[in-house]
Amino acid sequence: MSTEPPPVTQTFKKFEQQHILPIPEDARTGTHWSLGAIWVSLNMMPLTVVTGAVASGAYGLPIGWSIVAILSGNIIGAFGAALHASQGPHLGIPQMLQARAQFGYLGASIFALIALIMFMGLFTSILIVAKDSLLAVFPEFNGTVAILIFAAIGIVLCIFGYDLLSKTMTWLSIVIGLAVALSMVLFWAAPDVPLVRAEAAFSFEGFFSMLAIGIVWQLAYAPYVSDYTRYLPKDTGPKAAFWGTYIGLVGSSVFVMTLGVLLGAANPDNPLAALGEYLGPIGLVVLVVFAVSSALINGVELYSAVMNALTVMQSNFKMIITSGTRVWTTVVVGVLATLLAILGQGDFITMFESFLTLLLYVLIPWSAINLADYFVIRKGDYSVGDLFDPEGERYGKWNVIGLVSYAIGLVAQLPFMVNPLFTGPLATLIGGIDIAWIVGFVVTAIAFLLLVRLWARRESEVVTQR
Repeated sequence: MSTEPPPVTQTFKKFEQQHILPIPEDARTGTHWSLGAIWVSLNMMPLTVVTGAVASGAYGLPIGWSIVAILSGNIIGAFGAALHASQGPHLGIPQMLQARAQFGYLGASIFALIALIMFMGLFTSILIVAKDSLLAVFPEFNGTVAILIFAAIGIVLCIFGYDLLSKTMTWLSIVIGLAVALSMVLFWAAPDVPLVRAEAAFSFEGFFSMLAIGIVWQLAYAPYVSDYTRYLPKDTGPKAAFWGTYIGLVGSSVFVMTLGVLLGAANPDNPLAALGEYLGPIGLVVLVVFAVSSALINGVELYSAVMNALTVMQSNFKMIITSGTRVWTTVVVGVLATLLAILGQGDFITMFESFLTLLLYVLIPWSAINLADYFVIRKGDYSVGDLFDPEGERYGKWNVIGLVSYAIGLVAQLPFMVNPLFTGPLATLIGGIDIAWIVGFVVTAIAFLLLVRLWARRESEVVTQR
């Protein structure tokens, strides 16, 4: 069946036209530098700082061990995200749409819906932290008004699509990188900072919890890395997509989270406020830069939320997706996420920590199945046109093997989960150390590969009997 985009209407001719459809070779304007700039700039925001502050602030780890946990978690998690990213130039389609090959045409919409909720949650979280950054400088400013202004900026950027987002990210990565570097140098030089939280001590629970947060921070990118690497020319190859994504994500994440570690040690209750407390006017300028940049960066989170919303709509309602559809979907999803941000301005750190760990548990089985299918089973051999077939003749409407494997992976994690909402019995026995992500990935991958092999053997026996 044809995967060409529908005719472009005059009203939306300036906006991105491909939406969830494959990106044709002549429209692939991405480069190594633009890809790296996207991943670097995505981490240059106060939400990354707050995440790093969890290590020294919430878990009470010493500065050195906090950085080790963050570095280890990001190195591990980014490897998976980069493997997903390497699929983009080859297939040219959004990451979660490709899940139709593993879960079926309709089955994949379940995971697109999960990803939609995840990206809306990230959009909401970034709005709240951006608002907090601004209020740390201008405490009299109305927080709800700040959220509305920042949300409007992100929605407008998302409406125009990839090209404007890419150009914005390139400039942001430079400006914010300089602001973070200056802050870190001044913080290390501040005489009081090395002495703060002198009572901090290493704990296995805190270390492995932060390690898991570093992993989920990177895996949270996995459902949309191909949304951007699909704009790389096909002959650029998977290696460029892999290393551009891996280096960009790890380098920027660890860099910004390290600043968060210092801030968390200085002020566990309000890490961002420590910028103003210790750096004076320079810190206040950095906070304003963070606030504005977050509004711009949020366009990327909303863009990926919209890609998943469109996938769900096309899968379940057989809609013809046009640029007009994408624009109105952007507005609706953006408004809903903004309302969540306005309602969720309370105990943000606790809520965000729970959100991150829950994300890890639902993403791990999907990641294991996608990587096993792409690199082990099919070795990248997919029929892109058939992924858009609503009858699911090649990949099915519901892929039982993928869905059962995912369920097995979720259940396998339950005894090892560590979350403010629930702690598994086996996690309690090992001192609250979170290894659910290891168990979930390994069990899911093994279950998927075994079920695929058993199904292939059964099919072979049926053919032989005929």
